[in-house]
Amino acid sequence: MELHPLAKDAAGLGALLLVAWLAWVLVLRVGMRLLAAVVRRSPNSWDDAVLDRGVFHRAAAAFPLLIVHQGLPLLPELPPRLSILLSRLAVAAGFVVAARAFSAALMAANDVYVRQPLAKDRPIKGILQVGILVGYMAAAILALAVLMDRSPALLLSGLGAMSAILLLIFRDSILSFVAGIQITTNNLIRVGDWIEMPQFHADGDVIDIALNTIQVQNWDKTITTIPAHKFLENSFKNWRGMQEWGGRRIKRSIFVDVSTIRFLTAEEVEHFGRFFLLRDYIAQKKAELEDHNRTKVQDPSLVVNVRRLSNLGTLRAYVSNYLRQHPGIHPDMTCLVRQLQPTAEGLPLEIYAFTSDIRWAVYEGVQADIFDHVLSVAQEFGLRVFQNPSGHDFAKAWRGDPVENRAVGIPVGREKEPRAE
Repeated sequence: MELHPLAKDAAGLGALLLVAWLAWVLVLRVGMRLLAAVVRRSPNSWDDAVLDRGVFHRAAAAFPLLIVHQGLPLLPELPPRLSILLSRLAVAAGFVVAARAFSAALMAANDVYVRQPLAKDRPIKGILQVGILVGYMAAAILALAVLMDRSPALLLSGLGAMSAILLLIFRDSILSFVAGIQITTNNLIRVGDWIEMPQFHADGDVIDIALNTIQVQNWDKTITTIPAHKFLENSFKNWRGMQEWGGRRIKRSIFVDVSTIRFLTAEEVEHFGRFFLLRDYIAQKKAELEDHNRTKVQDPSLVVNVRRLSNLGTLRAYVSNYLRQHPGIHPDMTCLVRQLQPTAEGLPLEIYAFTSDIRWAVYEGVQADIFDHVLSVAQEFGLRVFQNPSGHDFAKAWRGDPVENRAVGIPVGREKEPRAE
């Protein structure tokens, strides 16, 4: 050994590294298992999050580094430069280990926080990720300062000249950090909100709010990842209000053929008066119209002078009463049936109401039931719902088949009489 001093140095250094490695293995296989057993038996929940995030496992890497750093002075035969280099490497690696353990601890804190009721309204994941980024940057600066044997303040002063480059590199992170603060402060988005953002093809529930991105799980189970700052640059729709109010809007129209709109005959008025949903409406309208026509009409022989009920108005009253007694319609929210601007397809008769159940399947079922009934009952009022002619209609017209439709001005319950030759 005296003839080969390098071999002696290598042997001493190898023994030190072997001891450090054995200490690390002992800590991982024995110490970590004992610590995990103690944590699992603890009634607290925060220590489980710390264990699951691997904080202890990452911190365990400091033991071999500490042994190397403290053991180097015990090897005086090592060249001074090599000893100093290894010591600095151990300290620099220790800063990296501390940063990794710190980041895991912050994520464990987030895991504990998300279990609180406040977490849904005030997520802190983005803020914690900023802390992780700062921690890694501090570790990198300290590690470089140790390796270069310079003061960290000197390196920080040099960062001022690199600020433009740093702003360019971390542009999205800075913008997203500011956006995340505004989103959280103004309560614009929460985890679990249903949002729509067509420009990014996003339509679904928010599943994660991070520093740089917000993830949306669409209804087709795909996931759209959107930069956080895009939510301040672009418009989006949040359906949280609908969920909080407990009513989901129905806003759909049927198009009535204008040529089938007409006044009701006296027989039809009596006929509709027997409808349960129209009984009070017909009685009220009959009294109102009779009083008006008796007191304000001078020449009742002219049809235009007399106020009469129309089949469309009666249908509108019927549908309005039908919605108000429907168990699937919210009783305390807006419910109306209205006419819109006539179009080339006919006169839109719009139903505007809110269901009492906001679940998608239930909402679609209630809406379908309502329009099934309205489309079926329209012909009872002598009205025809507009539909573009199909090939079947053209074939019937070519053959000269009669049109099977009651909405041609025939009183309800009466067939068309054959015309006398």
